[in-house]
Amino acid sequence: MTTRTLVVVSAGLGVPSSTRLLADRLAAAARTRMEQDRPDRPVEVVVVELRDLATEIAHRTVSGFTGTALRDALEAVSQADALIVATPMFNASYSGLFKSFFDVLNADALTGKPVLIAATGGSARHSLALEHAVRPLFSFLRAQVAPTAVHAASEDWGQGGGRHTDPLGERVERAAGELAAMVGHRPDVDATPEQVTPFAQQLAAVGARPPGEGTGRPAA
Repeated sequence: MTTRTLVVVSAGLGVPSSTRLLADRLAAAARTRMEQDRPDRPVEVVVVELRDLATEIAHRTVSGFTGTALRDALEAVSQADALIVATPMFNASYSGLFKSFFDVLNADALTGKPVLIAATGGSARHSLALEHAVRPLFSFLRAQVAPTAVHAASEDWGQGGGRHTDPLGERVERAAGELAAMVGHRPDVDATPEQVTPFAQQLAAVGARPPGEGTGRPAA
């Protein structure tokens, strides 16, 4: 069975980090939905902690030198079948560390890639930043962004129960389902490519036909 890769990019700064907790919750839900949709394609989750790459990201920004850990992270994101990205919100926008990582990513790395966006903040009023800051960033990078963006405020943690008593859980499940559906509609990269007959061979085949055949004209 061919394994698919779900890469989680977390820009949380604390240990433990509510941003990482949200990212892990989304990854678990998305992995479950993806494997339910395609039991023959297991999903491997790879986590990229930007906090651990902060120094290498700064060096790449000012000198152009890419450290080993940062190179591995950029490669993982480029090769992923899908992404979950999560950032804390500061002053109504994503963190500088989050933006700096995607600034050093190859401009075409996310083209057509399914991405689920998420954020954490002290209050629900930060949630609008997902739509006016984070979504435009990934639209600019030509990613396919899931319709549901997930924001977790301080009051969202610790809730439990059903749909109406756990709104965060509802958003997590809806977003995970959307991401899984987007991945499911992408063609398998290991699918057998369509066989294309070289143009010279096509011309040779035309030249081998009897006079008039395939031309719409009678033979001389």
